[in-house]
Amino acid sequence: MDQQLEAPETGAVTIQADIRNQLIDEYLAYLQFERGLADNTVSSYRRDLAQFQAFIDGQGMNAIVVTTGSIRNFLAGLSGIEGLPAGATMARKISVLKSFYKYLCREKLTDANPVVSIKSPKQNHKLPTVLNLAEVKILLSQPTGGTPGASRDTAILELLYSAGLRVSELIGLHTGDVDLEGGFVRCLGKGSKERIIPVGEPALAAVHRYLQLGRPFLGKGGKTSHLFLNRFGRGLTRQSIHRLVVSYARQAGIQKVVTPHTLRHSFATHLLAGGADLRSVQEMLGHADVSTTQIYTHLSHQRLRDIYFDSHPRARKSPVND
Repeated sequence: MDQQLEAPETGAVTIQADIRNQLIDEYLAYLQFERGLADNTVSSYRRDLAQFQAFIDGQGMNAIVVTTGSIRNFLAGLSGIEGLPAGATMARKISVLKSFYKYLCREKLTDANPVVSIKSPKQNHKLPTVLNLAEVKILLSQPTGGTPGASRDTAILELLYSAGLRVSELIGLHTGDVDLEGGFVRCLGKGSKERIIPVGEPALAAVHRYLQLGRPFLGKGGKTSHLFLNRFGRGLTRQSIHRLVVSYARQAGIQKVVTPHTLRHSFATHLLAGGADLRSVQEMLGHADVSTTQIYTHLSHQRLRDIYFDSHPRARKSPVND
């Protein structure tokens, strides 16, 4: 790129207005094509950078000097734009800005990073909702009847729990991605990374039944190779899967807030509680960093603690009379 970016002071970057959009577009292309980030992730980065750009535009300058102070003002002003952002939201926006300016420095478009001294807020890591085995069993039993839709819904619920799939991975499955004989499912995770996950017998049986008695009758099988179809023969959406799980959880009388991701959380927690090692669970979940998987060890430890205090006589608050 020919244009020069001047850094008049430490921690400041001058971006000419006529190339600002080009810089962001090139950065987003780098994320998508070189780093291989998923489309949804790139779209999230785009929204955050557009919000930051709108703030800078509001300063009314032709040549915009971005200083650490300017960025702090942007972050402080977010409370007036969208309500006080949660720690995770604020941390994400700071992370996006850090990544963007790190990219500019690496491409020698600037030698100053105005975000480097800004720290992300400490986050209270809320443990995800997990279903116990009884709740999973009653949820998976909710689709009833011999209709094509019921067989599809059973297969969906079984796969979400048996393989720990993300919703995006589930709706991206094609008919050849479930190996009924080998007992595996092949899916594309974040960053278009393929992984193969073992699948239990109940889920394999449910998928087989759906392929025989459900899919051929949904929109007459449709013209798509997607595994799960709606009644018009088209692939399902994230929203439809979310509604399906929420509806069945309510029908089952489960009091917890249940989403498709709850089944993924339950999958991981139950594996660890059953003795699976952390690295294997990480691989099955498709986590790039094992630290992301470690949250489920906390859930397992909490479960052990609950069992201990519910069962051990010397753990009770009141004295035990022998």
